Amino acid sequence: MMVVTAILSWFLVGLFVRVSRARGWGQKVRVDGPQTHLVKEGTPTAGGVPFVLAMALVFFPLYLTGHAGGPRELIIMLAALAMGVIGGIDDLLKIRSRMTGRGRTELLAREKFPLQFVVSLAFAYFAAPLASHELLPSLGPVADVILLTLVMVGSVNAFNFTDGLDGLLGGVAIIVLLPLLALSPVSALLSAALLGFLWFNAHPARVFMGDMGSHAIGAVAAGAYVLYADVWLLPLAAIIPVVAVLSVVIQVVSFKTRGKRVFKMSPIQHHFEHADVGWPETHVTMRFWVITAVATAATWWILGGRP
Repeated sequence: MMVVTAILSWFLVGLFVRVSRARGWGQKVRVDGPQTHLVKEGTPTAGGVPFVLAMALVFFPLYLTGHAGGPRELIIMLAALAMGVIGGIDDLLKIRSRMTGRGRTELLAREKFPLQFVVSLAFAYFAAPLASHELLPSLGPVADVILLTLVMVGSVNAFNFTDGLDGLLGGVAIIVLLPLLALSPVSALLSAALLGFLWFNAHPARVFMGDMGSHAIGAVAAGAYVLYADVWLLPLAAIIPVVAVLSVVIQVVSFKTRGKRVFKMSPIQHHFEHADVGWPETHVTMRFWVITAVATAATWWILGGRP
């Protein structure tokens, strides 16, 4: 069913691109960002909507007929869809603001984080009794729920911060999920859906992912590692998302406390793109893929070479 998902995603994303261009659903590019990104002004955004839809359209018929795993898979999928809806609201506000020239441009952090927390808490409550403990034993029912809640919130935001370059997040996500494709049908379907998306998101991108896609990816990655590998292995495999979110935190704290920036720009992928560093966008993407591949290979080795 991965082939079906990839083809369906490719079709839906392509259709979304055509409709978006016809309706002018383009993304506004930050003028204070890398100057090479100014040519991307007007590129359709919210490309995560069609590939998440493709994943769901394949998953639920399979699940209802008993061919997509058990409760673990349903928990992962529902978490991904719930987080995707939160990101989708953000995407909708951005598109509407650009189209009308008025209204809010995004969800505020004080609105987004509580919603993410509620979804993460629900995920943790149902996932904790089923969680895999390959490396370390359970911390106890309450501690496990707290830990998994924080992991889910952290993963969603870390993968969200990894977006911003053509093909970067899609490639990183596929590599991170590779060790779990044979264990988690949702991971396999998401990877296939991302292949269809990358057809249009490869440099120069014809569509951007948006928050719905990045939120769903973060939820699937967290859910799959919690339920099939070990929660402590996720930061190793997802080293690039971890570094991306840390770079944002470091930048904000440094500027607020010292009035100085540590990086030319944050998240860190934009630091390497900055004129003073001078890596082309495609080089940043490819090198971050390579780093992710090495980290994921180490994760696979720790898992004992299991697929």
